[in-house]
Amino acid sequence: MTDSNDAFSLATQLTRLGRDHDMQHGFVNMPVFRGSTVVFKTLADLEANRGRYTYGTKGTPTIEALENAWSALSGAAGTVMSPSGLGALALALFTTLKSGDHLLMPDSTYQPTRMLCDNLVRKFGVEVTYYDPLVGAGIVALLKPNTSTIFLESPGSQTFEVQDVPAITAVARARGIKTIIDNTWATPVFFRAHEHGCDLAVEAGTKYLGGHSDLLMGLVTANAETWPALRKTYDAMAMLPGAEDCFLALRGLRTLHLRLEEAQRRGLEMAHWMAVQAEVATVLHPAFPECPGHEIWKRDFTGSTGLFSVILKPGYSKRNLAHMLDHLEIFGMGYSWGGFESLVIPFDCSGYRTATHWAPGGLALRLQIGLEGMEDLKRDLRAGLDRLAG
Repeated sequence: MTDSNDAFSLATQLTRLGRDHDMQHGFVNMPVFRGSTVVFKTLADLEANRGRYTYGTKGTPTIEALENAWSALSGAAGTVMSPSGLGALALALFTTLKSGDHLLMPDSTYQPTRMLCDNLVRKFGVEVTYYDPLVGAGIVALLKPNTSTIFLESPGSQTFEVQDVPAITAVARARGIKTIIDNTWATPVFFRAHEHGCDLAVEAGTKYLGGHSDLLMGLVTANAETWPALRKTYDAMAMLPGAEDCFLALRGLRTLHLRLEEAQRRGLEMAHWMAVQAEVATVLHPAFPECPGHEIWKRDFTGSTGLFSVILKPGYSKRNLAHMLDHLEIFGMGYSWGGFESLVIPFDCSGYRTATHWAPGGLALRLQIGLEGMEDLKRDLRAGLDRLAG
């Protein structure tokens, strides 16, 4: 089922990738293979590690099916996985960094990534510099003789700045510098990271790949040049997700494009609705002209998803915000996204950004638009906005 998939549309590919009818004995879906020990037939086989599978951390049919499917979807030479998106980010960073190196990180990056860099990466003798995500090709001015890695996250976490990925990766490639991108928001469906020059691409499968808020997973893909180093790092750490989570991710893959298209439709509808509410000052959504990097998004991306932010008009207090959020009926308050349920969280980047200044003028909210009825969601938010003045 996995041969010659390039001839098919994305929708058809997603029904075929990671499936092997012979191995699956005719069943439609790859079963769950649980296992640590693989038994060898002969001493020679054991000593040579001869066999398709040699130990549970080296792969099982379930794991291999997901790795192969995600590599094909991403246009990558190979994929490795971890039990979380943050774990996948760590795998990527430890693939390209060594003691004495210099790492460039966008100031808009996911805060746990920032904590990983500040609390662990620096501990191993790596210098970390945060940069304005909108710097584009101007990043050349920030390079040092020991710069080995440029990290990107586009759009940025919570504030949705869209980076000029081709410009930055061109600067890096000309100087032998590796690039890593967190591509969780768009997924390979809406942004082909490797085609835009990235060496490594990280996605939190926890989000849209899982799609139901019931698994934790991270995936890292690599181009041909970087794949051996990534696989070596993965093999050294043996940091892989459980078999059931791989099964759920394969199941999520089959409907990924449908859910992303619906997330895009719903996200845009709600973003436009929020933009005309009297309490809202600004919508931060890459498809909106006022979003930093909007023109780059139009050039490089093929779609958007259901996560965006809004800035409320000045004058509302933390107490006002609690009145709004504490009594929502449908929207929950939670840190993840990409599932079937709608979520909202307040955020404030001003305390930890160092290369840029975050002062939006009002309270900020990030919204994940789920699969509930749109009119129900609007009524819930409208009632919440009405409570702001209370």
